[in-house]
Amino acid sequence: MPIAEDKVYAALREVHDPELYVNIVDLGLIYGIGVDELGDGRSKLHVIMTMTTPACPFGPELIEQAKDALMDLDEVAEAEVTITLNPPWTPDRMSEEARDELGMF
Repeated sequence: MPIAEDKVYAALREVHDPELYVNIVDLGLIYGIGVDELGDGRSKLHVIMTMTTPACPFGPELIEQAKDALMDLDEVAEAEVTITLNPPWTPDRMSEEARDELGMF
C-alpha cells in the first residue's frame, strides 16, 4: 500500500522558508505529489515545487530539506523533488494560516 498523501504533506510542513518562517506547504510552494508503490511496502515520491521568486537564494537548501523530510518517513525508499517556475508562485497560493502568520489580511 503506497504512503498516504496526507502523511507526505505533514512531513513537508516541517520544512520552513528561512526568510518567511512559514512552512512550504502553507506557503503554497508544493504544486504536486506523485507516489509510486515499489512493492516492498515502500514508495518512491515525486514532488513538484516552486520558489517564491526565480532567484530564491534558499532554493537548494529548501530542496534538500524537503528531500530529507520525506526520506525520514519509514514508508519512503526514494524521494525526488523537482522545481518548476510555471506557473509562477503568487501570494494567493498561501493558506489562510500562512496569511495570518505573515499578517496579510
